[in-house]
Amino acid sequence: MLNWVHRFNIFCLLDNNSYNFQPNDYEYLLGAGCKAFISDATTSFDSVDTFLQSKQWTFGHIAYDLGYSFQHINSEKDNNISFPQFFFFQPQIVLFIKGSQLHIECSNADEIYNEVMSSAEDIDAAFLKVSIQQKLTKSEYLQKIKALQAHIQRGDCYEINFCQEFFAEDVSLHPVAVFHALNVVSANPFAALYKIDNRFLICASPERFLHKTGNKLLSQPMKGTAKRVIDNETADGQAFKDLQRSAKDRAENVMVVDMVRNDLSVVCQEGTVQAQELFEVYSFPAVHQMVSAITGLLKEDVPFSEIIRATFPMGSMTGAPKKRVMQLIDEYEEGSRGIFSGTLGYISPAGDFDFNVVIRSIMYNATKRYLSYQVGSGITIYSNPQKEWEECLLKGEGIKKVLTSASTFP
Repeated sequence: MLNWVHRFNIFCLLDNNSYNFQPNDYEYLLGAGCKAFISDATTSFDSVDTFLQSKQWTFGHIAYDLGYSFQHINSEKDNNISFPQFFFFQPQIVLFIKGSQLHIECSNADEIYNEVMSSAEDIDAAFLKVSIQQKLTKSEYLQKIKALQAHIQRGDCYEINFCQEFFAEDVSLHPVAVFHALNVVSANPFAALYKIDNRFLICASPERFLHKTGNKLLSQPMKGTAKRVIDNETADGQAFKDLQRSAKDRAENVMVVDMVRNDLSVVCQEGTVQAQELFEVYSFPAVHQMVSAITGLLKEDVPFSEIIRATFPMGSMTGAPKKRVMQLIDEYEEGSRGIFSGTLGYISPAGDFDFNVVIRSIMYNATKRYLSYQVGSGITIYSNPQKEWEECLLKGEGIKKVLTSASTFP
């Protein structure tokens, strides 16, 4: 399917990598080609509601930077990848795997099936190793963390998610090959390969932003990370238990839970918002993560745009209180986040949807030959700046491994 889809100028492929991370609607979901689209280049975000009235499959993203307008914050930073602030498209072809069956929705399903099956041969997918640079030196990073902790000490905020960018210039690569390689190294339940013309998102996200079934909303913020010890089961189990008991990580997690509860309460029926899970630890290829789950029942006739305005950007990628920390993020981070720490997903013809958090991701602009990935962590008054630096490197480990090895993948 990867070999077949790369011919399209616009597509969105979502892969849960066989995780039983509930709710699990599709094993594999792909929208390819474009019948119609909507973006910030031509209209306002509220126009998405009109676009969705056709009740067709819709795929797309919302960039973190759109959240500044939601919070009435003026940010003028440029982003070299140049994804739109939002983009949604109705695909010409939808393919999905549910259970063990492949479903194809389009006017010429038999023809598409034959094309997909015949494209299974290997493609020339070699890419040379990439020379990674970083926007911040370690000393600059540590200084910024201390400055942010001074803001916390003064009472400006309680927690702030601070991110840094790693980048490479004059890059030529095969995004399908890189996605395959990243999925081998770091298979996660919200993986995605997304293309809008010359811009690519190669995503290995473990985190869900927001899921809707009927009138039920679910958010599953992650906050709290521990490195896995893959070659030592006993030590790995201890790392799992240490994260479960970590007072610092629980403090970070509960602050995000409170923010999500407040966000959902804006659009949900009174008394229905609740924490379904608190401080659960899940294991992924490189890390253990602390995850909580918050649910709520939507009020009647709440449009998609209103749900997003109430909940985006997600609390796990901002901190608390949201508006103040977003101002600090804009002040202290070196560049724009763009699509990073935004969201990518789909909306079904029935109006249900599932959107991830764009983390553990490579962003690539093939025209500019510019590649970027960002990593971050939640900063509190109790944070150790050195350990936060190490956590950032850990989160980018899988990406760096893929990009700095000259490789060929089928």
